[in-house]
Amino acid sequence: MEKNKGILGILLIGLGTILLCSNLFGFRFGNIAIHWPLLIIALGAVFEWLYLSDKKNPGLLVPGGILLVLGFLFEFEMLTDWRFSEYTWPIYLLAVAFGLFQLYLASDRRRGLLVPVGVLSGIALLSYLAYIFKAISAAINFGILVPLILIVLGLLLIFRK
Repeated sequence: MEKNKGILGILLIGLGTILLCSNLFGFRFGNIAIHWPLLIIALGAVFEWLYLSDKKNPGLLVPGGILLVLGFLFEFEMLTDWRFSEYTWPIYLLAVAFGLFQLYLASDRRRGLLVPVGVLSGIALLSYLAYIFKAISAAINFGILVPLILIVLGLLLIFRK
């Protein structure tokens, strides 16, 4: 438990130093309003490191994995002004699946953990397939394509005898 206090203390000291230098001396460490997801990434890395340091509590990997994935997603979204959020929302589901899959790999590999991993990953995959189908359907005139396919299938049935 003392190790956890030390890590949290170091993180708080680092954050306080950056903010103090920014306010007192006018140092600019980039726009913190844009890079706030780096704090989430750092917190996720702390959870991962806490598990990897002694490998006794694999449950730490769940919040660690979720925070890492979401932190990188939020950093991407901030850098792109959330222009792609319409397409990146399934990553929220994948973040939870990633954390649970890490727990599966690090623990006694209970198959029950793979059920939510599979369901969440499957929903995310189906969402992305729907985006792909939407893009294809926007590019192709199905009002003409579907009747042509039906005519070709009918001709194949007739001449295949």
